[in-house]
Amino acid sequence: MTTPGRLPLVPAAAFVVVWSSGYVVTPLGVQAISPLWILAMRFGLAAVLAAALALVLRRRVGVRGRELGRIALVGVVLNAVVFSAMFSAFGLGLDATFGALVHSLSPVLTVVLAGVLLRERLSRVQVAGFAVGVLGVMLVLVPDLDGTGGPLAVGLAVSSLLGLSLGTLGQRWIGAAPDPLWSAAIQFAASAPLVALLAVLVEGGDVVRDAAAGAAALVYMVVVNSVLGLVLLGVLVRASGAGSASSTFFLMPPVTALMAWAVLGDTLGPLELVGLAVAAAGVAAATIGARPTDAPRPGAPPTAG
Repeated sequence: MTTPGRLPLVPAAAFVVVWSSGYVVTPLGVQAISPLWILAMRFGLAAVLAAALALVLRRRVGVRGRELGRIALVGVVLNAVVFSAMFSAFGLGLDATFGALVHSLSPVLTVVLAGVLLRERLSRVQVAGFAVGVLGVMLVLVPDLDGTGGPLAVGLAVSSLLGLSLGTLGQRWIGAAPDPLWSAAIQFAASAPLVALLAVLVEGGDVVRDAAAGAAALVYMVVVNSVLGLVLLGVLVRASGAGSASSTFFLMPPVTALMAWAVLGDTLGPLELVGLAVAAAGVAAATIGARPTDAPRPGAPPTAG
């Protein structure tokens, strides 16, 4: 068992950048290829790449039967449900920074849900941090709901957040921690056909609008967000424990905002900037300020959006 310690600076910073970049690349990708189709392609390619890397590194699968099914089922929630909702929201025009802001609440919501559903102990810091985080989200949302993608896009983003937290709790159901590369390969492989089926039903066959831009975004999402993100997460977990990545989540929205400004030309008004700071402070207080005995016991979060 890894003893929680200080996060290594370079891998932690790289993890924040890799995760945050997903919220900027995804809006570009869904403009070029329909959201669910590009997501199905991402999962299919990521499954192959993760499995190939596991074979090259001679990792043992180490799971079978019921445990294999549990890994796949949790993966469907953490990947197919979470990212189908978020990618669809981006397809409707969801702001990149708002997407990152909503997902940044996940570690705190996970702890709150564990308290409500599993009767685990909640500290006042965690409850207050979640409340402050939600307040920050509302401050960002209120000035321009339509500019954030409209009610449907916001609803999909919130659904994605709920799936992310429930899926994180579901990782406890898996039991013994499997090899992360094989686990990712299994979860990606289980998610790809379900998302592809949903894409056929929802988006039909007219999917590619800009092949070159779509291919570039897809390669980035597979190699950087899915695989490199997984490797960096493994470094953090080995160095500081399974909950280590959650303590970086408060950094995702401001980093995403800077990237979105540089790449997408997105800007935030004064009230939105205040909301961003308030939400980041709430998540930081709940994930860093909580006492060790109150810390969540999450599994690894999914790879970046």
